[in-house]
Amino acid sequence: MGLSTIGIPGLILILLLALIIFGPRKLPEIGSAFGQTLREFKKSTNAIMDDEEVPTETRDKGTDSSYRKK
Repeated sequence: MGLSTIGIPGLILILLLALIIFGPRKLPEIGSAFGQTLREFKKSTNAIMDDEEVPTETRDKGTDSSYRKK
């Protein structure tokens, strides 16, 4: 059983519990902070995935520009 099996009733229950715990004034702030955190996490993971690693064969041959002799 995972998070994918929560469904609509489960999400409504979670939202109601959050509304009761945090109140209607604090809930938008928490949602905004959560969204910003998610956005930063996604941006960071995309940046990591976009970085290309140099294959070990190229690095061993010394043709990589980051391994130039000084």
